Amino acid sequence: MDINHILDLANDSGGTLYVMVVLLLVALTVIIERALYLSNMLHGGEKIINAVRDMHGNMDSFVLPADLTRLPHANLFEIMKRDASRESRDALSDHLEEAIMHEVPLLDRSLWILDTVVTLAPLMGLFGTIIGMFNAFHVLGSQDNNPIAITGGIAEALIATASGLFIAMLGLIAFNALHQRVRVVMHQLETVKLMLLNRCNQVNNDTAHGNTINVVRAPARG
Repeated sequence: MDINHILDLANDSGGTLYVMVVLLLVALTVIIERALYLSNMLHGGEKIINAVRDMHGNMDSFVLPADLTRLPHANLFEIMKRDASRESRDALSDHLEEAIMHEVPLLDRSLWILDTVVTLAPLMGLFGTIIGMFNAFHVLGSQDNNPIAITGGIAEALIATASGLFIAMLGLIAFNALHQRVRVVMHQLETVKLMLLNRCNQVNNDTAHGNTINVVRAPARG
């Protein structure tokens, strides 16, 4: 099958095979871009969770590594440093949850394009096959019809459907894998939120306990 034959097939399908190539390129672009982006999020999130797990002392003394400050998780630290000393635990939790919700559109950005390709590709393939079948049956209606030409035309027309199904299967597998990564990143954000709240609450309790001891001992020194 040379390039000329492929071009003939594309033309016989009403140009839908050209559209298939565009859909495939769009799907691959979204898959590669989102895979790299979410992979960086996952690795960075693991580093942040480990850093918070080993965190000791006041939140103000904790500094994120420079390569992690651009992650969505870093916004949670900014909120904690800004509001931890003046807000209750419930208010802090609401502020952190609001920050997490603002990050959701950035995490699943462009996935709707992949979802559209998964739905559109089989329909375009079917449309191309129908056009190819019209051409094949047009040969049947001619006086000097050739059975081999008819069956060969039908077989070539099915290439459009096969192409659409291939793109849809590839896109569906990638979409589910990327969506799973989005859920893992969201779980990381919720985990960081809970860890920060627990450590902030522990520091506040230790401080309050220390102040109580000082108040009790003060009269004894007098």
